Amino acid sequence: MTSHEEQLHKDARDLHQYGYAQQLLRDMGGFANFAVSFTIISIVTGALVLFGHGLNFGGPAANGIGWLLVSFFTLLVAASMAEIASAIPTAGAVYHWAALLGGPGWGWYTAWFNFIGQLATTAGIDYGIALFVVDLMGWTGTGPLLAVYAALLLSHGLLNHYGIRAIAICNDISVWYHMAVTVALIVAFGFFAERRPLSFAFETGFTTSSYPYPWAFLVALLQSQWTLTGYDASAHITEETLDPRRNAPWGMFIAVLVSAVFGYPMLLAVTCAIQDLAATAAAPNPFIFVAEQAFGKGFGKAMVWAILPAMWFCGLSSITANARMIFAFARDGGMPYSKLWAQVSPRFRTPAPAVWLAVVLAFGIALFSKHFTVIVSLSTIGLYVSYVIPVALVLRARRNGTWKELGPWNLGKWGGLINALAVGWVALITVLFVAPPNQQSGFLFAGVSTALTVYYLAAVKGVFQGPKKLGTEEELMKMEEELQKSAINS
Repeated sequence: MTSHEEQLHKDARDLHQYGYAQQLLRDMGGFANFAVSFTIISIVTGALVLFGHGLNFGGPAANGIGWLLVSFFTLLVAASMAEIASAIPTAGAVYHWAALLGGPGWGWYTAWFNFIGQLATTAGIDYGIALFVVDLMGWTGTGPLLAVYAALLLSHGLLNHYGIRAIAICNDISVWYHMAVTVALIVAFGFFAERRPLSFAFETGFTTSSYPYPWAFLVALLQSQWTLTGYDASAHITEETLDPRRNAPWGMFIAVLVSAVFGYPMLLAVTCAIQDLAATAAAPNPFIFVAEQAFGKGFGKAMVWAILPAMWFCGLSSITANARMIFAFARDGGMPYSKLWAQVSPRFRTPAPAVWLAVVLAFGIALFSKHFTVIVSLSTIGLYVSYVIPVALVLRARRNGTWKELGPWNLGKWGGLINALAVGWVALITVLFVAPPNQQSGFLFAGVSTALTVYYLAAVKGVFQGPKKLGTEEELMKMEEELQKSAINS
């Protein structure tokens, strides 16, 4: 038996401890795991798509100061989650963590918030790309916008349906493409564009909103916080990752760290290239406006077109993570029609029905809410609430002395402090992103939470038991053998 085969055998036996068979194809190494989270974060997607939001509310300081602030606290959240991923390496990720630490009710709510957040994230990414495309093409009306949006989702659905190997290759390419584009933006705006002094990026006081600047600046943090989301993907694909107790937590944490480090000089370079602050803030797409003002319309548009493939990779990985969450939750009977969404393609070893559910529902979100900031606010809130529930449960377990399941990646004596700071930060941004001027997002989030509670009390409480074992060791091994035969026959 080769070392690769030994690792596969070890990982499958490790998964059996939780009562699950190795149904998905385990073929990702540590770099591929990191690549998925790094691609979903996609600094050139979130930071540039919401560049206008940050500028209009917080001015240049939204990038010079806001990015640093958000990056620091997001690293604390990511570190807290990475520790749990090392201890509990299953595709259910945050859902499994919350259920095992707090009971099926906590797990059920966490799963739904994560599910909703991921759907809104996918919608925000691909809808954002579509907005860029129609602006670049000069198209008007909702027809072309929705057509581009649907085409993007379809392409992501097809690739996710037909194989994790293709996704892994795309994500490997994506990392280097993101790096190349980011460095190109830094060089172009930093050395070849007319630019202001670096101190301009730290100037406070400018806002086009009617709110006092301190509050407007906090609202502007949505730009950075939405960008630094989606890194739970490294945990969602643990059942497809080799040595997940080490690779998944490192993939998650390093994805945030690298994104923070590379994203900051990029934002500083673009911000300092702004010549007319008021005109830029008033432009339909402030980033495109800055690029065209700096390099002319032709080269400016070419630069934006070069960024779009990186955004496309981001949407692709978002569907990957979303489908794994749906699959894991449905595997335990947590969703309506769970048997359908828990099915795995015999030929491609992918959760194909879950992939297409994610695609269809993401398209529906854009139809339901055509206000882009509502979509990104909902995605940020949904994801971070799902992130912080298991972290808060770990913090409680630490204080009770019951947190014993430390994996090889752990926070040691600093765990309690880091967990507490992470919980406090998520509580703050949750309030920020539902308060005015984001009250529409707040109403929507409150409505969704109320509906979930009614549904839970009426049909779920006492019925849903959380993560359940699918069989004994022998039964799980037999299930795996049948899956391998089906794959060969297909």
